[in-house]
Amino acid sequence: MPDSTDRSAADRDDERRRKRAVFLREMDEAKALRDRVQPRRARANRMRQQMRMRTFRW
Repeated sequence: MPDSTDRSAADRDDERRRKRAVFLREMDEAKALRDRVQPRRARANRMRQQMRMRTFRW
């Protein structure tokens, strides 16, 4: 039977994962909104990212 410290550590881990998931979801929504509001900047960022990926060596 796990003692209370193991259970509380697992609860903290679960809570941290939940908060992180919410944060990442909100961050994705914010990026999508920014891309809709500033299409020219979003396109420039996409082009920059594509150039980065093209010049990246494995």
